Amino acid sequence: MSFLKLVRAPFLAASIALLGTVALAPAGAFAQDTAASAPAADAAPAAAPAAEPAVPAAGIQPEVKKEEIDNPYGLKALWEHGGWVDRITLVIMLIMSMGSWYIIFTKVWEQHKLLKSASAASQSFWTAGSVKKGAETLEEASAFRYIAEQGLKAADHHEGTLTEQIDRHTWVGMSVQRSVDNINSRLQDGLAFLATVGSTAPFVGLFGTVWGIYNALTAIGVSGQASIDKVAGPVGAALIMTAVGLAVAVPAVMGYNWLIRRNKVAMERVRAFSADLHNVLLAGKR
Repeated sequence: MSFLKLVRAPFLAASIALLGTVALAPAGAFAQDTAASAPAADAAPAAAPAAEPAVPAAGIQPEVKKEEIDNPYGLKALWEHGGWVDRITLVIMLIMSMGSWYIIFTKVWEQHKLLKSASAASQSFWTAGSVKKGAETLEEASAFRYIAEQGLKAADHHEGTLTEQIDRHTWVGMSVQRSVDNINSRLQDGLAFLATVGSTAPFVGLFGTVWGIYNALTAIGVSGQASIDKVAGPVGAALIMTAVGLAVAVPAVMGYNWLIRRNKVAMERVRAFSADLHNVLLAGKR
């Protein structure tokens, strides 16, 4: 019995020590984990990602700054820095363009007045009691009044040694036809200028193109290198000359064809009026 008591006492002490160790081990490990996680938690705010840039509200466009860049090879630069040949070429084409537009507007206005006079003549002239009264109903500068007055003058004054040898029918017809030809000649004034501009303006621009290319080749030969700054200016001037020449020629050609067509319509009205007037004068209705 004494031996058992002696063995039981150390065994109990060892058991109590083992149980204490097992009970305290999780608490210590938990304390270590808590201590290790605390710095990470404290460092979490410092490692937060940077804030994203603000997005503009819907419907609001951000302001974009646009820089205006002067074109060193444009028409303005060509006039300021170009040679005397370039300037003379531009002046010639400018005169051609101004003359073309002036003729186009002038002839359109004349044709408008002539067609308006034709409408007035068809309404008032043929309802008058005589050719003289009918002519008085027309405007002073009317082409139809001019034809009527010339026809009356030829019918009333058929005298003279030479003109008496021509019969009255032929004499009146010649006078009326002469007045019609004068009106047609007046309508044709300026159309030759349009035809000339339409056929020569592209070649004037081509001359400026050739001159610009010549300057480009000269600049390359002097500098010894074909850099873009040596070629861009003269070649740009050459292209501008070509564009200006076409811009002058195209309106002139189109205006010429359009005016020719309108002249044809107007002269048909004039010839019809002159033929009827000729017959009335021969019938003795003055």
